[in-house]
Amino acid sequence: MITPKKQYSDEFREQALAKVYKRGKRTIQDIADESNLSIHTLKNWMKSSTPTDTSSPNVGKRPQDWLPEERLLALHESHGISGEALNAWCRQRGLFAHQLAQWKSDFCAVTSARSGGNDSQTLRTLKAENQRLERELNRKDKALAEAAALLILQKKVRALLAGEVE
Repeated sequence: MITPKKQYSDEFREQALAKVYKRGKRTIQDIADESNLSIHTLKNWMKSSTPTDTSSPNVGKRPQDWLPEERLLALHESHGISGEALNAWCRQRGLFAHQLAQWKSDFCAVTSARSGGNDSQTLRTLKAENQRLERELNRKDKALAEAAALLILQKKVRALLAGEVE
């Protein structure tokens, strides 16, 4: 038997979300139990709403939609924070600590890839390959031009011979 969905008032929903966003060291499960809600309902409400603190311009914005400049600023702002303070900071902006770690590694990977010594070796190899391919292309162009000239010459000789035989 399918149970009908419960309808919660907007005020109740707002109060529950306010408790979640200002929960301190409590877990979402604790707040769901306290409010007599399913944790899934509470998490769905969190996904569909935006936090009430709008001091950050990225509140309510999905982390994958943040611009690189905004990500770098978030990394800068959260640099000295750790533990529960970092989690609270992330909650205010709709982020997770693992996303900050991923962004940091992405920025480091881009920087190290640009400054790596292995790039110069790769560049030299690619230039040598490019020169070799250009030489081969020129050789084949010359051979093609020679073959075309021989075909034209052969047609002219046939035309001359055909004209004299008649």
